[in-house]
Amino acid sequence: MKLTRALSRECGWISRSCAGGLAILLGGCALMRQDTPPLAVQPASQIALARDIGLARDGWPQAHWWGLYGDPQLDGLVDIALKQAPTMVVARARVDAARAQAKLVDASTGLLVELMATLNRESVSENGFLGPFAHTNPALGTTGPWYTAGTAGLGAEYSVDLWGKDRSRVDAALGLSNARAAEAAHTELLVSSQVVHVYYDIQAQHAAIRLLEQARDIELEAVAAHRARAQRGLEARTRGEIALAHQLELDRQIAAAQSRIRKLREALRALVGAGSDDLPDIAAKPLPATAGRLPASLGYELLARRPDLQAMRWTVQASLSQVDVAKAAFYPSFDIRAFVGFDALHLDDLLHRSSRQLNLIPGLTLPLFDSGRLNANLASARSQSNLLIAQYNEAIVNAVREVAHASIELEGLQREMALQDGKLASAEFAFGSADAQYRRGLVDSVAAKQAKLPVLLEQGKVLTLRTGEIHAQAALITALGGGYGPDAADAVASTVR
Repeated sequence: MKLTRALSRECGWISRSCAGGLAILLGGCALMRQDTPPLAVQPASQIALARDIGLARDGWPQAHWWGLYGDPQLDGLVDIALKQAPTMVVARARVDAARAQAKLVDASTGLLVELMATLNRESVSENGFLGPFAHTNPALGTTGPWYTAGTAGLGAEYSVDLWGKDRSRVDAALGLSNARAAEAAHTELLVSSQVVHVYYDIQAQHAAIRLLEQARDIELEAVAAHRARAQRGLEARTRGEIALAHQLELDRQIAAAQSRIRKLREALRALVGAGSDDLPDIAAKPLPATAGRLPASLGYELLARRPDLQAMRWTVQASLSQVDVAKAAFYPSFDIRAFVGFDALHLDDLLHRSSRQLNLIPGLTLPLFDSGRLNANLASARSQSNLLIAQYNEAIVNAVREVAHASIELEGLQREMALQDGKLASAEFAFGSADAQYRRGLVDSVAAKQAKLPVLLEQGKVLTLRTGEIHAQAALITALGGGYGPDAADAVASTVR
């Protein structure tokens, strides 16, 4: 009870002293020069695409956006990549590090209580501050020069956050943590997009090989027929050599396509982080016929779904909190330290009632003259924040451009595909006519089969356009943020807090 009353009297005295001197102390703070205002963030009203870009109105990609192709083989490859791709491992490690740092900063602002115990064996100097204790004097209770002093008790420390400095530090750490989480989502989007691009490049090469092999088989028959005719003296050898050159060219293209498949497999292996024998076999499958889909309109509310923009936005918020930290450094900082325990010059007396000790130590730190350090720190924090805001504004403009380019490219490829379908229909009609003439005995089998070569050529052009459509569609989905929802960052924030 006496200890409580003593503590109450001490606290009352401290509070009155602090209140009386606060106005005087604030007047002596280091002078803060006028802070420059932050750059303006790009307004949402200016985020729009050109009105002449056609947009579909029948769908929108979800979180597993690659699932719209309906290919379980592709789904498995993307799942492997998202689990073990080196870039994903690094991104998750950065998220964990940022979350740990945020928790550390948050924890450092709370009350610290610790158990303290010290043992000090010393020989006191006769000429020092404790000189009288260097001699043995029973009347005074000294037994010098050797003493075994002890201290044991609870110590506490708390910093009073009057100006929001600690709160701003926590907000900045949380902002960076959320930014790292959004960056990880962006990495996931990029990895899945790259897997889709490489996978369909492989499938396109398989489809091209199938067309080339059909053309090569036709040329092989033509070579055999021309050679037979030349041996019988029915035609010159020249036509057979021309057909052989065409066949060898097709063989070369097939070999080149097979080599590209092997290179693409190695690129996919490195992308997903698979070992030399861990990458699953990729069976040849037809390219999907899924058309590109878009929401009814494109504005900032959709572009804001992009995880890279979310990451930059969180980084900007963290930088503004760092500016608040720099401003709060101009004002006094208060902390309170306390100790409750026992302290004795002789260890035998440590736990006696008379050895009880209470320390209450309020502290004040007031910057007065710092040679401009605080102002330089504030200017640095503000300039860094303005730089991040400028980069964010630039990123928004670039995001609009990326979406516009991908939309225009996809729209153009779809128009080209419609025209190419017409060309293919004409080539197929010509081949059907030649086949009908062969059945009537009007042309030989070689001429009838060679009439299919233009059809294969046009099918190859269709394949090229369809592959381009798939790439443009994946690029557009990536530019729109894939399946990254606008509430993802809020979920991360609640998790970290």
